[in-house]
Amino acid sequence: MSKSASAPRLRGLAPVAGAGTRLLLLGSFPSAASLAAGQYYAHPRNQFWPLLSELFGADLRALPYEARLRQLERLGLGIWDVYAACEREGSLDASIRHAQPNALGELVAGLPQLRGIAHNGGESARSMRITRDLGVRVWRLPSSSPANASWSFARKLQAWREVFEACGLTSHGAG
Repeated sequence: MSKSASAPRLRGLAPVAGAGTRLLLLGSFPSAASLAAGQYYAHPRNQFWPLLSELFGADLRALPYEARLRQLERLGLGIWDVYAACEREGSLDASIRHAQPNALGELVAGLPQLRGIAHNGGESARSMRITRDLGVRVWRLPSSSPANASWSFARKLQAWREVFEACGLTSHGAG
């Protein structure tokens, strides 16, 4: 049996976004840890929550998950993934097969304050050909994944800060 024939069909998580979303951050597809927990960026070594904690000047990791999501919505950040479903063994983006895209255009149409879309990593950024046509500025960010060890935390933080500031989500001295 081939590896792709034995890979399970997985479904992603619902979007976290509201009418006040100014920046939509798109991952590729939740990791195995995230799917098991039913939470975005649940792998303990993923730097997503530490990066946001620095950017917003508040330890989001200390909050219960649902409170984190409410805080993100209040601050103007939405999160989702480019893929709604796929087949994959493990958590690596390179293992994603037969991906079904999320309805990004439909979500974006319901976000009147949206100023930009940021792709968290290379696999997500493969969808930039779609997101560039959605009427807002689009960026590719270095992945928050522990698999992206070539970028230091400080270097990732600087890249992320530039995008968040461009969308009005942080200010100098806010964190």
